[in-house]
Amino acid sequence: MKLTKILTASAVALSFALPSAAEVKIALDSPPDLEKSGTYVWAHTFGNYLNANGIEAAEYERNSLGEEAERLDQVSQGLLEVSMSDAKSAGTLDSTIFGSMMPYFFDDMAQLDTALDEGGMLAKINEGTTPKGVRVLDLVMTGTPTGIFTTEVPIRKFEDMQGVRMRALDEVQINTFEQWGSKGTIVSWSEVPNALQTGVAGGYINPAFVPLTYGHTAFIKYFTNAQMSPSVRVAIASEDWYQSLSDAEREIVQQAVDAAHKANRELVSDDSEVLKQLEEAGIEVIELTPEERAKFREASQPLYESTKMPEGGLEAWNKAVGR
Repeated sequence: MKLTKILTASAVALSFALPSAAEVKIALDSPPDLEKSGTYVWAHTFGNYLNANGIEAAEYERNSLGEEAERLDQVSQGLLEVSMSDAKSAGTLDSTIFGSMMPYFFDDMAQLDTALDEGGMLAKINEGTTPKGVRVLDLVMTGTPTGIFTTEVPIRKFEDMQGVRMRALDEVQINTFEQWGSKGTIVSWSEVPNALQTGVAGGYINPAFVPLTYGHTAFIKYFTNAQMSPSVRVAIASEDWYQSLSDAEREIVQQAVDAAHKANRELVSDDSEVLKQLEEAGIEVIELTPEERAKFREASQPLYESTKMPEGGLEAWNKAVGR
């Protein structure tokens, strides 16, 4: 599949002017790495399936069609067909999705998938987002479950988190760190390298592949494989575009989603290779004992009640996982 880079505003305008039938634009959110990036594996598999079955699709480089908020807006207006996007942004349309990111709520990724499919939570999320022009095709894992990266303090037990200042993505992560006895400071992703090198932040929460892909191995020294929560992003589609498809085309799109989902989960099911690469890059990999992981899980329990979701949202997630 071709990977298209948009260089000028006029080119962007031209691409939006084309009818959706001419080309399904897939906005990427990561470098095109089939070995490490779960979202790229999803997007590439999805696009290849469409192309192989008569629906023309093309990949567009990360941020070439706009940053997160811009892409969400374009999808909702029908200007962009498919985007690999931030689950937090989708949560502004329906916050039920925030339940998928609660730390230590799911035993594993298989339990989350059961909740989404058999438990009906993906359909429930779409009940809130599709009236606003956005269809959530799938929850996509960027990599293996998230762990704790630090620059100075190795996290071997729960108590080691005390006082460590962590880079936070948002207020949710700040609350998480406070529950663990550490501190959080919100830092944009582009500023993370500087924050880590200057001591503004002493670490971050991410899947294992992140410092390898984004060049952080020079200042990250430790990775605690805490398996905190699924590393969730979303594949979203324009509801206007989706509704314009014929029944046969929608079936092809669903088959493409299924193929992409399978490829994504296969990639993130085994972390042995990426952990080896971390060690080769000079990052010590730390495995928590079951007892220490249980301490993190216990400390995270209050976050479930405070997670922003519609009334009944937590109960729906509990029911979907059989609690």
